[in-house]
Amino acid sequence: MFENLSERLDRSFKILKGEGKITELNVAETLKEVRRALLDADVNYKIAKDFTNRVKDKALGMNVLTSLKPGQLIVKVVHDELAELMGGKNVDIDIKGNPAVILMSGLQGSGKTTFVGKLGNMLKTKRGKHPLLVAADVYRPAAIEQLKVLGEQLGLPVYSDETTKDPVKIALDALKQAKVGANDVVIVDTAGRLAIDEEMMNEITAIKKAINPNETLFVVDAMTGQDAVNTAKEFNDRLDFDGVVLTKLDGDTRGGAALSIRSVVNKPIKFVGTGEKPDAIDAFYPERMADRILGMGDIVSLVEKAQEQFDAEEAKKLQRKLSKNQFDFNDFLSQIQQIKKMGNMKDLVSMIPGMSKVLKNVDIEEDAFKSVEAIIYSMTREERVNPQIINGSRRKRIAEGSGANVQEVNRLLKQFEDSKKMMKMMSGGARKMMMNGLRK
Repeated sequence: MFENLSERLDRSFKILKGEGKITELNVAETLKEVRRALLDADVNYKIAKDFTNRVKDKALGMNVLTSLKPGQLIVKVVHDELAELMGGKNVDIDIKGNPAVILMSGLQGSGKTTFVGKLGNMLKTKRGKHPLLVAADVYRPAAIEQLKVLGEQLGLPVYSDETTKDPVKIALDALKQAKVGANDVVIVDTAGRLAIDEEMMNEITAIKKAINPNETLFVVDAMTGQDAVNTAKEFNDRLDFDGVVLTKLDGDTRGGAALSIRSVVNKPIKFVGTGEKPDAIDAFYPERMADRILGMGDIVSLVEKAQEQFDAEEAKKLQRKLSKNQFDFNDFLSQIQQIKKMGNMKDLVSMIPGMSKVLKNVDIEEDAFKSVEAIIYSMTREERVNPQIINGSRRKRIAEGSGANVQEVNRLLKQFEDSKKMMKMMSGGARKMMMNGLRK
């Protein structure tokens, strides 16, 4: 995500390295490269030009700040303007009302139906809501079945009526069903098309008028770049939607849609889809995204993801085991499972400041822990609890059972001991602080 843009921007800032102060000449040269980087990311030319003009005006106007070097000053101004370009601040979804109604819109293939499931799952697991998913795509039987399968997987009820081809009726009947079933949020999936057409727009306009939703969200595939922005404008002109959802932001996207869409439709990006898993959905924070684009990481999001998987009771047990030097491979395996639940490894690494640059040419496997887990699963119960008994013959057996070699087993055993020492050191200080924070 944004890898190419980040690299291009980083190169453009190096023009100012070693300069004593910002001048019209050197800032113009830097911003010429910034504009090229934005255009290469499929940002609209006018938006890119206006952006660099604002950066130039602010940078020259802030030249009195002698505590910042020219390169640092430009990075700060570009960061602030990037955040502003993407909306400035996070805008939450409106789920007030009983039931609150959310209407989904978008083209076919944008990931709309999948997002309906993800949004329902997020509202259930993180907001304590009881959503009802509504299959109102009457033209594509696969969409109805897809939503039913998603609902079953996620433990969410799905309303459908395959006896009618009237999506307005289905949506209105679903609202009645929600009141009977005590569902406090209704999420309506609608039909998409391969391209915008009058019939589709009339239909979704009729649905919106009939159900008067709290939120109308437009779902767009981020990989379609500037086309996504043009489509968003056409939808907004007719629907006047409340917010944008960018899907497939984890793919090979240049980022133009995320950077341009707010300027064109003047509506906030509310969510981004970051993978295939049901929990691969994030609220959109412009400042955090600007941090990541400029290689500054996103520690806040990383901590939030960790807290979602964090079990306070398990942490207390782990702390007690560490204090008694009883941390074993079962605990080690448990920690790996929690990390895996946090999401895509490459995405997680990009949230650590500076790591995206350090590992830009490193291919991070999605299942980076696979070989480690295989080695641990090849150990006996006794070996997992008492790793010190793993001698040469046991190491050989574990290696053969896991498809690894003895050197890899030795490396894991050493890493385990190092981790154990580090966590024991942390348990006295940082972990106590963390637990105190949780109690507060």
